[in-house]
Amino acid sequence: MAKGFVIAAALAAVTLSAMASGPAYAQDRDPAYAAARSAGQVGELPTGYLGAVGSAPAPVARMVEDLNIKRKSVYAQHAKEQGVTIEAYAFTTGCNLIEKTSPGEKYMGTDGQWHTRGGEKPLRDARCPG
Repeated sequence: MAKGFVIAAALAAVTLSAMASGPAYAQDRDPAYAAARSAGQVGELPTGYLGAVGSAPAPVARMVEDLNIKRKSVYAQHAKEQGVTIEAYAFTTGCNLIEKTSPGEKYMGTDGQWHTRGGEKPLRDARCPG
């Protein structure tokens, strides 16, 4: 019970920071990334990182790996400021990034499958805030 409370408190603590720092992930929005995302080759994972959808071309896979390294660096900085683990910060950010996907974009749902966002709310982990 106490462990669940600690996780919930950590998630609540990073929610505001993760939501406020959304523009910090604008580095992901370069033209190659935008093209791969709109082509359905890249999607958001519940872990806060990107995933290559299916058998993405090697340049897309390398781009995803590079962007995930950059995200982890940002997460580490914010997690330290918030006094939470990188994993907790990344998870909460993943919740928010999945929520912010636009129709037509890919995300991994709670069922472990890739989904294309439509007009409905995305399938997010029950532990996600809000």
